[in-house]
Amino acid sequence: MENNDHIYSGQTALVTGGGGFVGREIVERLTARGMRVRTLARGAYRELATLGVQVVQGDLRDRRTVLAACHGCDVVFHVAARAGAWGRFVDFYEPNVIGTENVIAGCRKHGVGRLVFTSSPSVIFGGEDQTGIDESVGYPERFASHYSATKALAEQLVLKANDRTLRTIALRPHLVWGPGDNHIVPRVVAQGRSGTLRIIGDGSQLVDVTYIDNAADAHLCAFDAMTRNDAVGGRAYFISQGEPVKLWDIINGILEAAGLPKVTKRIPRGVAKTAAGAMECVHRILRLKGEPRLTRFVVEQMSTTHYFNIDAARRDLGYEPKVSTEEGLVRLGAWFNDRGKTSRQP
Repeated sequence: MENNDHIYSGQTALVTGGGGFVGREIVERLTARGMRVRTLARGAYRELATLGVQVVQGDLRDRRTVLAACHGCDVVFHVAARAGAWGRFVDFYEPNVIGTENVIAGCRKHGVGRLVFTSSPSVIFGGEDQTGIDESVGYPERFASHYSATKALAEQLVLKANDRTLRTIALRPHLVWGPGDNHIVPRVVAQGRSGTLRIIGDGSQLVDVTYIDNAADAHLCAFDAMTRNDAVGGRAYFISQGEPVKLWDIINGILEAAGLPKVTKRIPRGVAKTAAGAMECVHRILRLKGEPRLTRFVVEQMSTTHYFNIDAARRDLGYEPKVSTEEGLVRLGAWFNDRGKTSRQP
């Protein structure tokens, strides 16, 4: 990616979810460019203020707050979303779909010229193997989770909003991980410590992953591409390392980085899916808080091959993953070591 930082100095960017894992990395890159940065998130995130970031505390569902946050911005990076494999449909629909409608409305009201939306490959996942597919694959008839369904609706809203006054792009980074991760790495480590992890199926399935630096870089590549090429507007792009790996190799790599033993025990996919269904039923009947220990969506994700062709992102956005998976694991191990061998909590 060509260094054009001077072009953006003085411009203003809004990052929704700027206090989160991906959002914060984007914020740091934007401030390094000399841009004015504003974040919209539910938390206060005082540490962002030390970077000179204007922190707006609010909810995506609050239309007035979202519209106000978009005022004076040249670009919006819409990263915030409700993620997860469990919950009521409405709990995903309101932040993911209504929240995105509010962001688009804010862009329209205040003349924001560009919108980069953080989507997910799960928007085209129907529970079957996906081997090297590209963006020509459409949305499935059945979505594997409420998260997938609502992210697909939000993505479609963003892509349809593309026009001469508002250029939009949707990025689909897969399984973003790395130092500071508050989703994938903590779950793997917690289950590794408890001894509850099991290889589902034969363990041969390949998946795409995305190291955090590469995910953040992709967002800036998309921003840059819209600046120089209107043709990229209204399109979705897969983002990954560009090197599929065995799922259980990357899980064991994370465990090793955390100083934990590798998982070796296996469970047949059918047995795991039946167990997940039973756990879901118990949660519904007893109205238990939190998520079941295992869900059918997680079983499908962990027992199928799903990796993607990122040629379009390379060609149109100038995206190239700079940090390899191997190097990412080395960095993750160093991050854990910095926190001490007796307190390795992500």
